[in-house]
Amino acid sequence: MTNTSSPIIFDGHNDFLLRFYRKSLTITDALKGTDTGQMDLPRAKAGGFGGGFYALYVPSDLGTAARASYEDKMNEPRYDLPLPEEVHWNDAIKVVLSEVATFKKLEKAGFLKGCTSTQDILTAFESDTIAGVLHMEGAEAIDEEFETLEVLYAAGLRSIGPVWSRPTKFGHGVPFRYPSTGDTGPGLTDLGKKLVTECNRLGVMLDVSHLNEKGFDDLAAITDAPIVATHSNAYAICPHARNLTDRQLAVIAESDGMVGLNFAVAFLRPDGQQNVDTDIELMLRHLDYLMEKLGEDRVGLGSDFDGADIPQNVKDLSGLTRLREAMREHGYGEELMAKLCHGNWMRLLQKTWKEQ
Repeated sequence: MTNTSSPIIFDGHNDFLLRFYRKSLTITDALKGTDTGQMDLPRAKAGGFGGGFYALYVPSDLGTAARASYEDKMNEPRYDLPLPEEVHWNDAIKVVLSEVATFKKLEKAGFLKGCTSTQDILTAFESDTIAGVLHMEGAEAIDEEFETLEVLYAAGLRSIGPVWSRPTKFGHGVPFRYPSTGDTGPGLTDLGKKLVTECNRLGVMLDVSHLNEKGFDDLAAITDAPIVATHSNAYAICPHARNLTDRQLAVIAESDGMVGLNFAVAFLRPDGQQNVDTDIELMLRHLDYLMEKLGEDRVGLGSDFDGADIPQNVKDLSGLTRLREAMREHGYGEELMAKLCHGNWMRLLQKTWKEQ
């Protein structure tokens, strides 16, 4: 009988740490399990979740009513949600330090193992421990002299997205707009271009997931590392501003980069709707398309667990077993499954982190 929890999954993006910052989860809850959210230790074990990138994300203070209004608008045939204002460093750094502290507490409690090399990740897999890599989604907590970059690197930060959609001193992101390309305005600032250079120097992975097209092009022109979108999908299937055009996919392929499939239904569905009644088959359609454009060595998973509404047949970490079943039924062989579930991420990180 096929093991539905194998191959182990290394995932490109989650917002688990944000739940602790918002006081909706405790370390005890994470270890013992909870009915809220999409991630905890029991569901990780049930789903064969081996780890992934844990986002350091600074939320905009929208309030519950405003967030609900945003979600309602994403069920309209067309939408263009206004982006929150820039978050300044003195506010952002407090949030990020709190989330780093939570990550360290989770490590001390045995929930995960902080990893800064692919060998660390593989060792965690072998010991049945969740492998956690710190990622920054929106670089507002990085100062203009890059001193906090050095400090956070020492704390384990190994991946950065210069923006999360809203503008930063480093550049401009895409709005939550449907239908729309990502050609929505100016790209990286001079400081943003310097951030790319600094990340290249340190061996920090750069994530283009929320960058607009101009910012994507600016980064591509500077970086000496593979171009990575940790949690994005194919614009040709879902014409959302957050998704990648064929031209962008060609640039990523040329750089020997990678794309992680985003499970968010609004970025999967051709109609752009935030409707969890979305068939897993649509996830496979995006995977097929991404592999057609990038090759089977440059595609993985980037769920956005705890940060997005995802297909109800997956629902949470435990639903990764159902995703594997669907992948096999779709005709993916075991070698391809291993690449999509974790192997391609390991290849990409070895190269980006200058291990080979």
